[in-house]
Amino acid sequence: MTPSLQNYIESEILPRYEAFDAAHQRDHADSVIRQSLALAEHYDVNKDMVYAIAAYHDTGLVVDRKTHHLESGRIIREDARLLEWFTPEEIEVMAQAAEDHRASSDHEPRSIYGKLVAEADRLIDMDTILRRTLQYGFAHYPEMSREEQIARAIAHLHEKYAEGGYLKLWIPESPNAGRLRELRALIRREDELLLRVENIYDEIKI
Repeated sequence: MTPSLQNYIESEILPRYEAFDAAHQRDHADSVIRQSLALAEHYDVNKDMVYAIAAYHDTGLVVDRKTHHLESGRIIREDARLLEWFTPEEIEVMAQAAEDHRASSDHEPRSIYGKLVAEADRLIDMDTILRRTLQYGFAHYPEMSREEQIARAIAHLHEKYAEGGYLKLWIPESPNAGRLRELRALIRREDELLLRVENIYDEIKI
C-alpha cells in the first residue's frame, strides 16, 4: 500500500471508530481491513482502493445507523484528500462499494470492491457475532432487561443468519461459508443457543 495513504487513514480516518458503539470500534475496522486485503489476493484489484474502502466503510455511523452505508459513501466522495491517491472514477467506485456493503442491502454489490468489503464485514465467528449482537442491544436499547436483551439478540440471529436470513455471501474464496453453516446449526439447537447467549451476556455485564 502507498505509505502516504496509509499514514492519512491511520491518523485521520480510523480514529473516528473510537466514537462508535462497542460493535463498531477500531478493532472492527482493522478486522475488515485485514479480511478485505486477504480476500483481494484472489483478484486483480487495486490494493490501495481495497484498503481505503475497508477503512471508510462504517464512517457514516457518525451520522446515522440506519443509513450509515450511504453516509459512508458520501464521506468518501467529499474527502478531497483522496484525490491525492485516486482518480474521481476510482473514488466513485469506492463510494459505491461502501454504499453496497451493508448486510441488509437489497441488491448485489456493483463491483468486486463492494463484494470484497461486504464479505470481509461478514466475518463469521460465533462468539464474536453473539457478543456484538448483545453489545448493539446494550448501546441502542439500554432500557431493556436481561431477558429482553437476550430475546432481542436471539431474534436478530434468526433474522440475519438462519436459513432464509438476509445475510448473503459474495466471495467463494472466503471461509465464511463453512462458518455460516456451523452458526446455522447452533441456531437450530435452541437450548444450546440460549445458554451461549446467556453466558456471554453475563460475561459482558460482570
